Amino acid sequence: MTTPMVKSEGVHKRFGGLEVLKGIDLEVQRGEVFCLVGPSGSGKSTFLRCINHLEKIDSGRLSVDGELVGYREMNGKLHELRDRDAAKKRREIGMVFQRFNLFPHMTAMQNIMEAPLRVKGEPADRVRARATALLERVGLADKANSYPRQLSGGQQQRVAIARALAMEPKLMLFDEPTSALDPELVGDVLDVMRQLAVDGMTMIVVTHEMGFAREVGDSLVFIDGGVVVESGNPRDVLSNPQHERTKAFLSKVL
Repeated sequence: MTTPMVKSEGVHKRFGGLEVLKGIDLEVQRGEVFCLVGPSGSGKSTFLRCINHLEKIDSGRLSVDGELVGYREMNGKLHELRDRDAAKKRREIGMVFQRFNLFPHMTAMQNIMEAPLRVKGEPADRVRARATALLERVGLADKANSYPRQLSGGQQQRVAIARALAMEPKLMLFDEPTSALDPELVGDVLDVMRQLAVDGMTMIVVTHEMGFAREVGDSLVFIDGGVVVESGNPRDVLSNPQHERTKAFLSKVL
């Protein structure tokens, strides 16, 4: 049995009196494209942020590549890691946000090189060569010296993907990566993600792009109200949902 890349066991998360995650159980296998879908406020993005410990879980267990995220276990109890130690684990997990989050005062090349240089202390020549290759990989070899304000939203998001890949992660998290884009710019970003899937990258994708989920996804989970309502092969779930809540949601988005 190979260790799942991500394993979530009874994960709960609350913000004050609001329980956002109510016991999430799921597994993501290595090399899998795992799609999370559901209405706004259902807990999808919160769960994604818990995976790399940007949000702390209140109970349950969450592991990446067989190791607990943000915690260590001693005598049957979980103890939170120091921020510095948690950050080291976070380096192995790439994340692409809705809103690009590029540094506006840096060029595309500088944005991609920043973390490997500052966080990992890698030699500049090696980092530059990797950044150049990544820009080519996302179709932006000619934009190395462009600043974010000079790029379209779709181009900025592709730079953001390259920036995440520059840390050579074992897992990529995408939080609705196309929702802030004009419709005509969505395709280029999805093409980059399709190629990552072909290359074998493990990805968890929170998305409203059902066509992408059907075409590229290996698994699909529908979350509503902080619980997993339905899961399975994307083509099966999207064409023949079993739960009334899933049917109602899909009737509005398909």
